[in-house]
Amino acid sequence: MEKALEGVKVLELSLLITIPLAGECLAACGATVIKVESSARADPGRNYVPNAEKKPGLNRCGFFAAFNANKYSISLNLNHPKSKEIAVKLVSWADIVLENFSPGVAEKWGLDYENLSQIKPEIIMIRASSQGQTGPHAHHSGIGTMLQGLSGFTHLTGWPDRVPIGVSTAYTDFMGPYYTVMAAIGALLYRQRTGKGQLLDLSQYECGLSFLIPSLLEYTANGKVPERKGNLCPYAAPHGVYRCRGEDRWCAIGVFSDEEWKALSRLIGQPWAEDPYFTTLLGRKEREKELDKLIEAWTMTFTPEEVMMKLQDAGVRAGLVEDGRDLHLDKQLSYRQHFHHLNHPEMGVCAYDALSFRFSKTPAQLSPAPCLGEHNELVYSKILGLSDEEFTQLLVEGVFE
Repeated sequence: MEKALEGVKVLELSLLITIPLAGECLAACGATVIKVESSARADPGRNYVPNAEKKPGLNRCGFFAAFNANKYSISLNLNHPKSKEIAVKLVSWADIVLENFSPGVAEKWGLDYENLSQIKPEIIMIRASSQGQTGPHAHHSGIGTMLQGLSGFTHLTGWPDRVPIGVSTAYTDFMGPYYTVMAAIGALLYRQRTGKGQLLDLSQYECGLSFLIPSLLEYTANGKVPERKGNLCPYAAPHGVYRCRGEDRWCAIGVFSDEEWKALSRLIGQPWAEDPYFTTLLGRKEREKELDKLIEAWTMTFTPEEVMMKLQDAGVRAGLVEDGRDLHLDKQLSYRQHFHHLNHPEMGVCAYDALSFRFSKTPAQLSPAPCLGEHNELVYSKILGLSDEEFTQLLVEGVFE
């Protein structure tokens, strides 16, 4: 079956998450994506953890595999003088070039948009960097871990009486990829109408800001800087994560109306739950710490799954706090076949995430993440048309390191 982006050719110069995940999404939708690395400058994600069977190696990292399925991998030493002619062939082949190096790196290799558009005027290039290609801070190096602080997420994450803690991952790295995919499709549609390519300059910093609109509005409209609230919500009570039966087991509960509170109090069935003081949001907010302790005393008598089902059946918002094991056993994810178990050449069978959306006519298709340089011969000989003699000579000279 033909895929949604069948025939679209993508050249990916990337590392870590933002562009690799965007390339993975495009490839799952049918685009042919060639990822360029070198043994001297491999994607740093290949050296992260976890490793299959806890044995490190460039082709054994689950972190890299999670963001690089569905692609071809070639090794190309862009610092080698003879790599330029190969780079020209790759750009001539591609419809889209994706890159997320620090500003100035692509220019060093002659792979900036000005040079690429001379090779192929209709080329589309998407450059995703920390803070964009221009401006006083454009050349500040950074990754999503720093950018979550710069964007404001860290300030809002944690408890009011403690230091900010931030989220547990490079948060903004997971926002940029979907903006990138949207931008790529928009640029393809524009080229379809006009025959013209263009440069798209994506700022990961600015992607993050769009997820904090309420906080920005609070300041611009009311002059108030939102502060850390822990798990509290100003217009809901109870609102938090409550310990349940079992080791480190939790359930999130949010009561946003007096009707929901009535349903929760009936379910709890304890005298304190009938206290008139708790019948209004104002009363519950005034005694919120006490209320949280009372609710947790009730939730601890059940597993989190039991708490969630009891509350949801009663019309109260609740959700199990799932860990990695829970996710792989989740019936909803299983029903939608979210995890695909694919056989990797070195890691063996591994679980890969499917796209979070499903095409009814052109379903996505997944293949395992590639080993470094796994597709050198295929790409250089079959796609770029190098002869066996040319391929061997460039290999000997170290161009494909």
